[in-house]
Amino acid sequence: MAVKIRLRRMGAKKNPFYRIVVADSRCPRDGRFLEELGYYNPVTDPAEVKVDVEKAKQWIANGAQPTDTVRALLKKSGAYDA
Repeated sequence: MAVKIRLRRMGAKKNPFYRIVVADSRCPRDGRFLEELGYYNPVTDPAEVKVDVEKAKQWIANGAQPTDTVRALLKKSGAYDA
């Protein structure tokens, strides 16, 4: 099973709010997921990011691949060192 760490869109129209989740790559964007790692709110100034660093490091060590956007967010929070 190919596992991805990606964003799940939440919030209202024109007011996005994202949750950082671990999901099977074959599932739809807002579909079933394995675990929630944190959230990202781009609407606030500055953008608000909260990530459970320990869980993120554990999933990456187990082979989960973050998407490009999530990789940038994880680097900011210190959970990704590549």
